[in-house]
Amino acid sequence: MTSSELAGRTALVTGASSGLGVDFARELARRGCNVVLVARREDRLRALQQELQSAYKMTATVIAADLARPDAAQALHDRLKKDGVAVDVLVNNAGFGVFGLELDIPWEKTREMLMVDIVALTQFSKLFGRDMRTRGFGYLLQVASIGAFQPSPTYAAYSAAKSYVRSFSQALNFELRGSGVSSTVICPGVTATEFLQVSGQKQTWFHRMTMMTSAEVAAAGIRAMLARKYAIVPGFMNWLTALFTNVTPDPVNAAVTYRAMRNEA
Repeated sequence: MTSSELAGRTALVTGASSGLGVDFARELARRGCNVVLVARREDRLRALQQELQSAYKMTATVIAADLARPDAAQALHDRLKKDGVAVDVLVNNAGFGVFGLELDIPWEKTREMLMVDIVALTQFSKLFGRDMRTRGFGYLLQVASIGAFQPSPTYAAYSAAKSYVRSFSQALNFELRGSGVSSTVICPGVTATEFLQVSGQKQTWFHRMTMMTSAEVAAAGIRAMLARKYAIVPGFMNWLTALFTNVTPDPVNAAVTYRAMRNEA
């Protein structure tokens, strides 16, 4: 699909108040998409709305929502349906990680993470994916992580959640074959966003060596989505890491990941 064919379509981007969500929205707006911006921080969404509408001939709609709430996805879908908004592109970007030994992390924090990273993503995919399938056109872009390829001590639940996203997206893409709808999963490595600040981890030598910009990752993800690729690992070092983990026993992967992720003194 060419960029011009996205003109006038509507994309829904979750987690659009910072980082990758902002750059996914910018990339889609640049290609002529109207965007629905979803996140908790309405002030940031309003600022992005103004930026996009000033720079491009498109419409940006702001919806402030907490996707950790069990009714959030259904409520948002119902609102857009009532307003007559048909979503052609869904970017399931919202998510966060929590750094630390899993048994020491409060359950409430892990639960909130799983509600956003797994439950909301799955429900959004089902609700908007069904609509796309009925119309015979659409794109789903699921944001996983390089952590989806191996067990990750200090990010145990987060890594497992992203493994779910990767597996879910690829199975869904197969189920959607011939429907005019596709599901692409992007597995970025370390990206210059607020992720480390939110997770509570200090930047390590591994982060400094492999970090990509948010704009680079977002552009790669949109290109892969439009090409209807089933998966992409952006960045040569990240691709090499994914390749390495596929041929290495999981106990070794866990040990290597722990050494790469542990906070420096």
